[in-house]
Amino acid sequence: MPSTIDKRRRESGRESAPESAHESALESTRKSANVSQAIEIEARPRHPEKLGRPASPTPRKPPWIRVKAPGSRAYYETRAIIRAHGLATVCEEAGCPNVGECWAKRHATVMIMGETCTRACAFCNVRTGLPGPLDPSEPLRVAEAVARLGLAHVVITSVDRDDLPDGGAGHFAAVIEAVRERAPGTTIEVLTPDFLRKPGALEVVIGAAPDVFNHNLETVPSLYLSIRPGARYYHSLRLLDEAKRLAPGLFTKSGIMLGLGERRNEVLQVMDDLRTAGVDFLTMGQYLQPTPRHAPVARFVPPAEFEELGAIARAKGFLMVASSPLTRSSYHAGEDFARLKAARATARGGQASTPPRA
Repeated sequence: MPSTIDKRRRESGRESAPESAHESALESTRKSANVSQAIEIEARPRHPEKLGRPASPTPRKPPWIRVKAPGSRAYYETRAIIRAHGLATVCEEAGCPNVGECWAKRHATVMIMGETCTRACAFCNVRTGLPGPLDPSEPLRVAEAVARLGLAHVVITSVDRDDLPDGGAGHFAAVIEAVRERAPGTTIEVLTPDFLRKPGALEVVIGAAPDVFNHNLETVPSLYLSIRPGARYYHSLRLLDEAKRLAPGLFTKSGIMLGLGERRNEVLQVMDDLRTAGVDFLTMGQYLQPTPRHAPVARFVPPAEFEELGAIARAKGFLMVASSPLTRSSYHAGEDFARLKAARATARGGQASTPPRA
């Protein structure tokens, strides 16, 4: 990445010249500090709050869960672009099983505001702890990576930042604005935290005009205390409802995991709650246990049951439903956005150019 000094030279229109000894020393010091900070972060326990929990064995995955290990040329090219721009992705941080397929198609879900989350959800593999300060250069780096990858649709998510007065809403808005400037043809989907006790935060994000607003309920209400203890089910529902109220034409989206011990009637109730909140798109996928100290898998839901629940959800009125063991929030997000627009056009009496996804 170019140094701050290099950026200032470009902005002032001066020709690049060799750095002075003093500038070189400053740059070396900065790089050393960044490396030291990265080493320090890696040395900390990834999930300190889980160290005292008893380990539960990770069950063997059934055949329908297994995926091919990544290794295509396009996968490595995508990874190189992400690395070159100093970005984090939820694909890697959360250990997504679809990373090989998505990155081979040059699709990546960018995770902003650092790699450390202030929450300690029992299902999530993202590092827990006290995050560092926001990086003001991140919006531009995200925008440049999106332009370099040539994305038609990008998903931008983040860690929870309960330490920030606005929960990071202003940073989300800055990233959206930077992508609009550098890649004006790219549609933008945001997958946000719940902004719990952050009044006005949602309005800031919606004011930046993303194309899709996604916030995941993750699981059924009865499991929140054990699975998502830092969140509140009805607050998340209100967030989705308020997003639609603030921008009626905005596509809204939410997802849940199955296999955590939820009951069927609870899943159906979540569907009804989301429809009441006006949510357009529902995703349902299999929970996979990241480590033995995370929440155990209660069961592996067979593909036929996912198909059945997907059919029920469509009958309840969702414009789009993605329901399969490997479904994740941003899996096939670009293709699904095209289908979502087509489904709305059909519902309003237009012609759908893209067939609906099963």
